[in-house]
Amino acid sequence: MRGVVVKLDRGYPLVRVADGREVRCEHATALVKGADVRATTGDVVEVSAPEGHDKGIIEEVLPRRRAFVRKDPTERVAAQVLAANFDKVFVAEPLVGLNIRRLERELVLAHESGAEVVVLLTKADLAESPDDLARAKDLVSRVAQGTEVLVVSAEDPTSVEAVRERLPQGEVAILLGKSGVGKSSLVNLLVGEEVQATGAVRKTDGRGRHTTVSREMVPIPGAGCVVDMPGVRGLALWDADEGMRTAFSDIDALAAQCKFRDCKHESEPGCAVRAAVEAGELAPERLESYIRLRDESDELRRRNEEAQRIKSRRGHPRRRKG
Repeated sequence: MRGVVVKLDRGYPLVRVADGREVRCEHATALVKGADVRATTGDVVEVSAPEGHDKGIIEEVLPRRRAFVRKDPTERVAAQVLAANFDKVFVAEPLVGLNIRRLERELVLAHESGAEVVVLLTKADLAESPDDLARAKDLVSRVAQGTEVLVVSAEDPTSVEAVRERLPQGEVAILLGKSGVGKSSLVNLLVGEEVQATGAVRKTDGRGRHTTVSREMVPIPGAGCVVDMPGVRGLALWDADEGMRTAFSDIDALAAQCKFRDCKHESEPGCAVRAAVEAGELAPERLESYIRLRDESDELRRRNEEAQRIKSRRGHPRRRKG
């Protein structure tokens, strides 16, 4: 039987099958030992139900139309898929404690998935004044480079409704952001009841304890589904060239005017990107962030290529002379 993984908790996927039942599953031995693909939230899978077995068996993970991928934090060179087959990525960043460098990284990963991206500026009710809120939204909008930015406040139902409108029935969105930005609270507001646990919020910075421990697909009444992602600390890039081009489209456009096509924007003559920084048209911090993320991506690609060469050599032993 075929179903969709709606929750991933402690390594055992919960699969919703065609008749609406939810079946706790484990992976088939062949998948565990030989395949590079493990089921994650959003995956469409083929499941068997052996007689006398207390869990379903995932026999096959069907090809994904989209995936949210980061470098596996437990491996030197390996990808980790956090969610699959979604339509949108909601990137949540809090008004208080706004971290632009993290937002840039999140946008690279979100755009790399190929999904439509929306930035949610959460906890707007903590703004000390309307001017502070306006300045924060302007900053986030400049970083977002044309990606839509929505201001969200738990005390403003219209702001929550605006998020719901971006998720029509039949679509799935993943909700990305560090712990304490209000993801679970937003899901509860969208659902209309408390379906996700939330931690107590400190008055000083509006942050709460990390409470979401599994990636669960939550249906939103009158809308689609949202996957509330646990607040992931590590978001190392993985194969993120397209995401870099989209998230840093301002630098990408300037780079087209550089004298050398392979300009690294460091000390080369005729660098249009450096010229924009010197002219005050591009913040130096943004260029530094771009270079740091680009170098991280290039280094990971180099490691991956080297790992593939080593793997290939092991699979093709040299012939002995004579």
